[in-house]
Amino acid sequence: MKLAIAGDSAGEGLAKILADHLKDKHEVAEISRTDAGPDTFYANLSDRVASEVLAGTYDRAILVCGTGIGVCISANKVPGIRAALTHDSYSATRAALSNNAQIITMGARVIGTELAKSIADAWLAETMNFDANGRSAGNVDAIDQVDAKYNKA
Repeated sequence: MKLAIAGDSAGEGLAKILADHLKDKHEVAEISRTDAGPDTFYANLSDRVASEVLAGTYDRAILVCGTGIGVCISANKVPGIRAALTHDSYSATRAALSNNAQIITMGARVIGTELAKSIADAWLAETMNFDANGRSAGNVDAIDQVDAKYNKA
């Protein structure tokens, strides 16, 4: 799986640890915060990574900032993206199976390194197992319809 991992100034340390943890099992691209452009705000970083997930450059992505909230909000502004804030393994698994989230986000100031690795592992173990005909498919379709309603391109 092609996986992008990125972190802003508060999250780049944890992003690097996650990239190192996952590179043996996945094709990992570490996106530096300065790669997002001259303004290294988390919104710019999230936009770049989410846009590349949507375009198919990456299959999935993990974004990290101080709380995980800013990168989550920013990534969800990209039409067609479903990003989920995950601070436990159960939420990560449900982000994959119930929400078909292409991106998960985490807060480097909220969770520790080992928990972050567990969250990433839990999400990646299930991320391609969303059942398009299952119980949650209708909810994901409804999310996509709301997205399309407000994001007319």
